[in-house]
Amino acid sequence: MIVAEDVLLLLTDDVTGKAVLDGTRRDIAVAGAVIAELATEGRLAARRSPGLFGRTTLDVVDPTPLGEEVLDEALRRAGARGSASPTAVLDRIRTGLRERLYERLAARGVLRADHGRVLGIIPTTSWPAVDASHEAAVRRGLHEVLVVGRAPTSREASLVALLSAVDAVPKVLPGTGVPNRELKARAKAVAAGDVGGEAARKAVEAVNAAVVAAVVASGAAAGAAS
Repeated sequence: MIVAEDVLLLLTDDVTGKAVLDGTRRDIAVAGAVIAELATEGRLAARRSPGLFGRTTLDVVDPTPLGEEVLDEALRRAGARGSASPTAVLDRIRTGLRERLYERLAARGVLRADHGRVLGIIPTTSWPAVDASHEAAVRRGLHEVLVVGRAPTSREASLVALLSAVDAVPKVLPGTGVPNRELKARAKAVAAGDVGGEAARKAVEAVNAAVVAAVVASGAAAGAAS
């Protein structure tokens, strides 16, 4: 599975099939995972223009397809209009991404689609687990990293960084015995470490900054609307 599928599984309740945090943060984290994986694979790189007010962009530095349909489509979208800010690339990629990944996971027998209606009118779909073995293995790995103290793999470091950016670590690892504040601090320390080489680290840092900015912006928009 790609990293984004791991993120989506971790942020979806196995029983109810609903997001364990608000859907906006879930979607942002999933798109961020795709960008982080493309960066780790050497397809995207973060670049900062010179000067006091220099801006960071995410550029496609290698357009060679990876042979994975979701990643290759995201790579095409990322480079469709040239380099752009990490937030803009995040927006390009996240449209329709969550639905596509849910459907892929259901086709593999990992989840199932439960269709219903709110008030008998508004159609809804939830995605409870059918086979949670892969997700359980991922969760065990994160427990070993954040609770036991094992050094993370680059994939686990990316996962931790993304979950930390959307403040989801305690929800993904409940009941560890470690206070949530300490768990969050450990996650931030992992996120600040090596996630696959210097170029990948810079790109992932840019993505995580964009994820945080997108979460803050969505919260501000929700507050204004209310």
